[in-house]
Amino acid sequence: MVALSDLDAPRREAVTELLRRADAADDHPPLPEPQDHALADIGGTHHEGRLVLAELPGADSPLAGLALLTPARDGSTTIHVVTDPALRDSGLASELIAAAVALSDKGRTGRPLHLWAMQAGPADDERARDNGFVSERDVIQMRVPLPLADDVLRATKPLTTRPFVPGKDDEAWLRVNNRAFAEHPEQGSWTLAQLHERLAAEWVDLQGFLVADDPGDADDPDRKGLVGFCWTKIHKNRSPVLGEIYVIGVDPAHHGTGLGRALTVAGLNSMAERGILVGMLYTDDSNDAAIALYGRLGFTVDHVDRSYRRITASAPAS
Repeated sequence: MVALSDLDAPRREAVTELLRRADAADDHPPLPEPQDHALADIGGTHHEGRLVLAELPGADSPLAGLALLTPARDGSTTIHVVTDPALRDSGLASELIAAAVALSDKGRTGRPLHLWAMQAGPADDERARDNGFVSERDVIQMRVPLPLADDVLRATKPLTTRPFVPGKDDEAWLRVNNRAFAEHPEQGSWTLAQLHERLAAEWVDLQGFLVADDPGDADDPDRKGLVGFCWTKIHKNRSPVLGEIYVIGVDPAHHGTGLGRALTVAGLNSMAERGILVGMLYTDDSNDAAIALYGRLGFTVDHVDRSYRRITASAPAS
């Protein structure tokens, strides 16, 4: 086991190369963005986490696989496993899961573990079951051809948007985001530091970070100022190049007004204007309203990322 804060340069480079090989084999990132950021943070100064590494003999041998354990705000632990594409049928992934579970069980009785599988399939379900996990949550990736169909555009009310302005919109954006995602396990409770960290990412293009304002009623603070946003992200290293609705939010005070659809269309239009031919987004499989909305816009399901849940071993009776 290696703490992220103790990951030395040679091992960090080996981890980076493993992630590159896995990404190239699947044309899909092997880790979600927060975990990818944690591994990229030199010295682990801003992220907690532990790694189980499967290292092959020999100084020049590539890293065979890893299990990344990261703590969540609710006291649970999340596990992500990445193996070399050439070793996926070797049983290594199951061994890494078992090692991560054993590490998490130490001194942590009754705490849940969450195991994630990207582009989940039957083999992932079987490995999860073999290690005591049950399926708990599906996040689906949906895609749509761009530009949008004319009938979709005609059925969407016009909306005026503008680019996000750093230093001016920060607090207003955080207020809307945290209200919109109050119950969301990843997107809720963002801090100013998290926003600034994300804005500093190489991919960020403020022309694709759209916000909507509502002058509202001066006597009602919930009906004025920034009321929604659509933040887009271009994945230039994908085939085809993907334009993602990275995160979209509407202040709950404006639910039911059609603002969510209008913001989604505005974001997709902005990507089409930049030459992107495929739009993409993620949503929880349980979010029936969102899935229905995206279906009406022409989105279809591409694949599923799945979370499995396990309760750590109970403390022995005294």
